[in-house]
Amino acid sequence: MTKAELVEQLAEKTRVTKSTAETLVSAFVGAVTEALKKGEKVTLTGFGSFMVSQRKERKGRNPQTGEEITISGRSTPIFRAGKALKESIMNK
Repeated sequence: MTKAELVEQLAEKTRVTKSTAETLVSAFVGAVTEALKKGEKVTLTGFGSFMVSQRKERKGRNPQTGEEITISGRSTPIFRAGKALKESIMNK
């Protein structure tokens, strides 16, 4: 599902205009992004949690030369599905 499809479905289900639905989707994405930038965890009970995971520095190899390189650590966003979401998908 693309953002446009999500906006269309949200507009249909909530009986608001597509413009309003797009504003809501953008506001949601923006709010989650800002919270993750601050290092906060965003939990939607029954759906799941968005959080930031820290990857450690590690060794790797350059595939072209075979030379060993150091891959720097970084922060990466992750999503963990909640129990209700997992159960609803399993019981299609």
